[in-house]
Formats: sequence, structure tokens, C-alpha cells
Amino acid sequence: MPINAYMRDKALQCRMYPEAPSASQFSEKTKSSRMLYHEALRYTPYGVHSNWRIFDPYPLFMRRGRGSRIWDADGNEYIDFNMAFGALGVGHAHPRLVEELRNVIEEGTIYGFETERSVLLAKLITSRYGYDMVRFSTTGLEGTLLAVRLARAFTGRPKILKFEGCFHGSHEMVMVSVKPDIYRAGHQSSPLPVPASWGYPESLKEYTLVASYNDLDGVEKLMREYGNEVGGIILEPVAMNMGVVVPDIEFIKGLRELADEYNSLLIFDEVKTGGKMFRGVQDWCGVRADIIVVAKAIAGGYPLSAVLAGREIMETIGPKKTAHGGTFNSNILSVSAAYITLREILTEEALRRCQDLSDKLASGYSDILSDAGIKFNIATFANSGTVYFTDKRVRNWRDFVRLNDFGRWYSWVVAMVNHGVIPQALGYDEQWTISTQHSEQDIEDALEAMKKAVPEIRRGTPKISVEEVL
Repeated sequence: MPINAYMRDKALQCRMYPEAPSASQFSEKTKSSRMLYHEALRYTPYGVHSNWRIFDPYPLFMRRGRGSRIWDADGNEYIDFNMAFGALGVGHAHPRLVEELRNVIEEGTIYGFETERSVLLAKLITSRYGYDMVRFSTTGLEGTLLAVRLARAFTGRPKILKFEGCFHGSHEMVMVSVKPDIYRAGHQSSPLPVPASWGYPESLKEYTLVASYNDLDGVEKLMREYGNEVGGIILEPVAMNMGVVVPDIEFIKGLRELADEYNSLLIFDEVKTGGKMFRGVQDWCGVRADIIVVAKAIAGGYPLSAVLAGREIMETIGPKKTAHGGTFNSNILSVSAAYITLREILTEEALRRCQDLSDKLASGYSDILSDAGIKFNIATFANSGTVYFTDKRVRNWRDFVRLNDFGRWYSWVVAMVNHGVIPQALGYDEQWTISTQHSEQDIEDALEAMKKAVPEIRRGTPKISVEEVL
């Protein structure tokens, strides 16, 4: 069988979710997306260029976005609460950025040299987050890769400790226990490292320790055994790859104390959260990491990540020391977008307004689901939130898998899309994002769509399981 035909057949067979009553309405509404999907399958595995975009019965193909709205290939208009997986905290095509970047493009898009704007951004971003020095890259993956490398280089120790359910980019050193099958992952208090991809060398597992999120006792046990080999502890300080899991503050404080006790570095992966609160998660928990990685929303939809740390740590970067390079690092487009975004758009006042709207959305959802007698739990942080279809609090990956009714989740998402709302990123482990361009009316319209979705949520679909999507 030709490889393209093989991939097409595999994509059609490996559906993530069974048919839901609203799936036929979805298919009728999005015929152009279906056509583009089948065409894409001829050239691209699963028809997408990121596994996160796989969706059943097929992914939506988009044409344009403006403000809080996005339009698909059929011309259907949606209120967008995905916002590019949180990268668009400023909303689509923010007029200030459109104006600024139009001027920049006329003078070139990449120079292969530093610019005055990269110095201005470095000053701004170190001041905002409170660190001495910064290095810019393009993606969150590159940022966490450098952070992990720095921790190893600075401490001279080979191991990194990470947490089940936390995603830090698709580089090998952290591609362990991202969304593991719990039956392969061992006991919750002492998880086994489970590779998250084919092609992962088994020998690398010895360099990555895995703990359960929100379980300080489990981390203490690991550190007692391996602490002198641990160069860094990396985590999402608010986990946003299993919905929204807000940890106990004592857990975060305990990690800080353990890192200090064993002279390891604490790394906050704030690829998602760094643009949701003005100074990141430290504003909420009062805990300061040794290294933080910020990305996504900080550049207003342009690709840029930043690794920040103290001078002593950062000065291990350099020729014949710790490697870091990249042709597109600090390119003038991304740097200019980030400078305008952080200086003028994602201000403290604007982010407070986004959080207020997010809280209003969560409260409205809660009222509607309570009145309908549907079991749920809503978790929020800053301008994001997620609806869990369970009445119990989700504290870690094992809870996320065991407690959730993913059939109801799928029915909810498809019904909302049919009613003109993309309620979150279209993955079971994602959340919504409120941008600076969302309005009170957007929230009201989303709540009306939720009321219409209730019958579909109540029906749900047959029980479905979580699958690794990396």
C-alpha cells in the first residue's frame, strides 16, 4: 500500500472519540474543513503539523481571525477562547501590533544581527520578571531545552526531576511521563518514567526522575535517594496540560526548600503562565524560581521565548561553555512584537480585566451546569480555566485520567462549536484563554451557547479513554 494511502487509512481508523449526536451537525457545518483534511492527509500524517491539532471527526481549518473572533474555511464565525493555545493573550490581529509590525516588515524581517530593540526588550523583560539576565529563543521547546541544559551545566549534575502530566516541549530530556498510560506508570507516589514518543532512547530514562504533581512527600523521597544527582527540578508551577491544576502553595514552597536543601535549581516552565499574570506565577505564590521560561503570549502571537535567571547562572552560557544559538533568535519581528505587547498591551490593568472576564465565564458555566444537575468542577487561574466533568478536585495526572468523564467533555466541545463558540483549545487536556480583546458580550454569548449545549452534555457519549497525543 502506498505510504500516503496507509497514513490516510490509519488516520481514519484511529479516531480519538466515538460519534456524538452533535458530530453530524459539526460535519454538515464544516464541509470545507473536511475536504481540506482529506486533501491534507495525502501529504501530512493525520493532516496536521502538530499532533495537538488532531480532532475527531477532523480538525477545523481556519481562514482568518480578528479581535475575539475566528473564521473557518466555510466562513463560520466563532468566539475564540482557544486563542492559539494561549499564545494570543492580545487577541487576533491586535491593531497596535498590526500597525507596528507593518512598519517593521518594510525594513526587513530578520537580520542575523542584534538590534537596539533586542536590548530594549531585554531591559523590559528582566525588569518585569525580576531577573538579572535573559536569552531569547523562538519557541517554548527551545526555552525549556536551554533551561534544563543550564541546570545541568551550573550544578554539574546529570538528572532532572519532572512531574507526570507536565509538558515541557518535545525534546528528549523531558519527553517522559507527559501523558502516560497509568497502567504502565506504576504507583502514584513513585511513578515509573514512561517515554512519550516512539524513537525515544531507553537509555535516557535514567536521567529523568518523575514525581506526582502536588505530592511533596513523593518528591522528598526521590530527593533523599537521588538528590545529589539532581541538577534541576522543572515543573509548570500551575499545570496547564491537564486542564488547569492549581497546586497547593505549600507544594510550591516545599519544592523551593528541597531545591535549596540539595543545591539543585528550581525551574518554572511558564511558557503558558508567564503571559497570564504580570510577573508570572510568583505574583500568586510568592515563590521565586532560579530559572524561568516564558513564551507564548509574551510576543502577541509572534514566536519568541525567553529564559531568565540570575547572572551567575546565565554567565555559564557562551563559547566552549553552555551552548545556545539560533538563526531566528531575537529576530526583529518577534522582538518588536514582544516589546509592544509587554509594554503597552499586557499591562497589569489589562490582565486584571481579562481575569475578571474569565471569572465571570466560570461563574456562568457553574450556574448553568448546577441547574442542569450535571457533575462538574471548574478550575481557573488568571485569564484561563477548564471545565472538568467530575465533582471532585483534580490535583494531578492520575486524578485527571480517573475522575473525568471525557465523553461529556467531547459532547460539550462539539456542541459549543456548533453554536459558534470554540470554548477552549480543542484538546481534552487544555483550557480557555481570555484575551484583551474579549468583551462582556462575548462572555454573555458563550453562556447562551452553554445553555443550548446542556442537552448534548447530559446525553454525553459512551465512555472514552485518554490517549497519548504527542
